Amino acid sequence: MQAHVLSGDAGFLKRIRSGVFSGSVHSLFDRTINLHCREKAELFTIACVELDNGPNTLVTDRKRFQNLGIAVDDPVFVRDGALFIGQALALTWQQARQWECRLPVYPEKDQRLRANVAVIKEYVAAHGKPGGLKKALSPANAFEAEVSSLLGARTSQLYQSLALGRWSEACELAIGLVGLGPGLTPSGDDYLAGLFSVYHLPNAPCCLPYPFFEKLARETCQRTNEISYMMIKKAAVGHVRESIVSLLQAAIEGTVEDVIRSLDKVLSIGSSSGTDLTMGLVSGLMLQLETGGNVCLSKS
Repeated sequence: MQAHVLSGDAGFLKRIRSGVFSGSVHSLFDRTINLHCREKAELFTIACVELDNGPNTLVTDRKRFQNLGIAVDDPVFVRDGALFIGQALALTWQQARQWECRLPVYPEKDQRLRANVAVIKEYVAAHGKPGGLKKALSPANAFEAEVSSLLGARTSQLYQSLALGRWSEACELAIGLVGLGPGLTPSGDDYLAGLFSVYHLPNAPCCLPYPFFEKLARETCQRTNEISYMMIKKAAVGHVRESIVSLLQAAIEGTVEDVIRSLDKVLSIGSSSGTDLTMGLVSGLMLQLETGGNVCLSKS
């Protein structure tokens, strides 16, 4: 069966256009196929048409990937102008639109951003999905309640360490969040991805030193699953999915309507992943607004 790539990560498209991509199917879901690339030792994703662009991702015209005869460990290779996934699916990319993650510039004047952050917080409180960082009114069991309590405590401690500029302490707390919570991408991982996206905004008043992200990437690869680890690894260098970029853009310069429209798209991600991502993003923006220009991260 043949399908067409509609848009894709610029680096991924460049790789397959050069013919340098081989590997195997890592995992298969209804809306995504994850590929392990032999040359780069990273995961790459083939997404259905309803998903947004993201790092290492190609968005296709397929609505679903189930029942195609694809299996884990099937070979993946480029041949004759197509990316073959086993013998069941061939993807052509000649008309694909190239996408790059370009985060918006942090504003010189923050009045609109402050107002929009308040809108996001209020909307998430009313419409965010519980089960991760947003506590469920009636937890399903004692374990769920305990995990929710841990998430709340650890994200609060991380926030305080970042506010005080204690980056070494903050890094240890961030590592402690990795793998914590429900979902294919655990809530702690989603929170960190949202948080890191803000710290990579050009001209952001607060920043984190490179060793923070280097240590986090080095020490967390065994703490969560490979799919979620790739999300953290990419976010640690400022590469996040298109819907997160759009929400940040709306928060910085958009109207309330723009914010709600972008926020709805993020909140629809996964079970509670979109809510957890947004809560990390809000924490990052609040830290920029509250401590920006007043804190230099120490090495303590």
